[in-house]
Amino acid sequence: MGGIANQQHAIPIIDFGPLLQDDCTHESFATIGKEIYEAFRDFGFAYIKNHSVPQSVVDEAFRWVSKLFPYTEKDKVPHPQEGWYHRGYSGIGREKVSQMVFDEEGIANQRKKPDFKESYEMGAEGKLRNIWPADDVIPGFRDFFTQFYEICYEMELQLLRAIAVGMGLKEDFFTNYHKTKQNQIRLLHYPPAEEELLATGKLESISAHTDFGTLTMLFQDQVGGLEVEDIHEKGKFNPAPYIPGTMVVNIGDLLMRWSNDVLRSTLHHVRTPPADEPLKEGEPRMTRERYSIPYFVAPDIDSTIDCIPGCWGPERPKKYEPINSSEYLDMRLNATY
Repeated sequence: MGGIANQQHAIPIIDFGPLLQDDCTHESFATIGKEIYEAFRDFGFAYIKNHSVPQSVVDEAFRWVSKLFPYTEKDKVPHPQEGWYHRGYSGIGREKVSQMVFDEEGIANQRKKPDFKESYEMGAEGKLRNIWPADDVIPGFRDFFTQFYEICYEMELQLLRAIAVGMGLKEDFFTNYHKTKQNQIRLLHYPPAEEELLATGKLESISAHTDFGTLTMLFQDQVGGLEVEDIHEKGKFNPAPYIPGTMVVNIGDLLMRWSNDVLRSTLHHVRTPPADEPLKEGEPRMTRERYSIPYFVAPDIDSTIDCIPGCWGPERPKKYEPINSSEYLDMRLNATY
């Protein structure tokens, strides 16, 4: 397992480069696939280096993000009232990420501590239509992210093939469920906030949660702030810092259900670090401004997620009933908005 870091608590770093070579052997494919599988089994997270999304494209994506959020007419592209219509702009406090809370009273209690962030959502054109900023306001934005979506989709397919091989399945097991690109790009902005409010729990950048779908490919900026729950100590969160040239990949709830909990959907949150500049007397210490770009991968909307062969049997009964992918995702999103 040469691609995996040796520290007991560290998220593994896996070199994906050999899988992208024309002369990649079956043995190399199987070895790296197993590394990825073991990372998701033991941590739920992995850093992937030498992936297929060019660094120049990632850098350009962050330049577009920094143009979007100062845009003064974001309210002209609002996220619809319905949570399941996950498109457009959500201002600070509009969304509250929750973890398996679905009753009205529970959701209301969660919302007493808002997530201090703003976001913009875009995804597949089909069931939902995207809500784009006007081309004359941010020219080139739509064209770039339409291309970015396709570039990330190609990396998604490579990852799904590697996970399948690592689990001893046919290479196309997961890609057969991901043909219509039911994925989501989320552009996130965490404005500076009073550090004390975050430290005392009166405010949250984004609360502890698991992701909903198959997996997430996350691009971080240099600020960092992502923290992942410790695999050995529930409630303890360890930093998952920015590592140049990598994406952070984590599995979502649907893949955990698919694998009958063999793979781990791990809690994570964001604690934006404090600013470095000196404070003026009497002013509160603020956090740093942070941007991130997650690409959420989900199965085709007509997919039924049932336990993978080999992950259940007399000694390991099924933990979950079969569920429709789209219905599950809508249920989680409706609790968020």
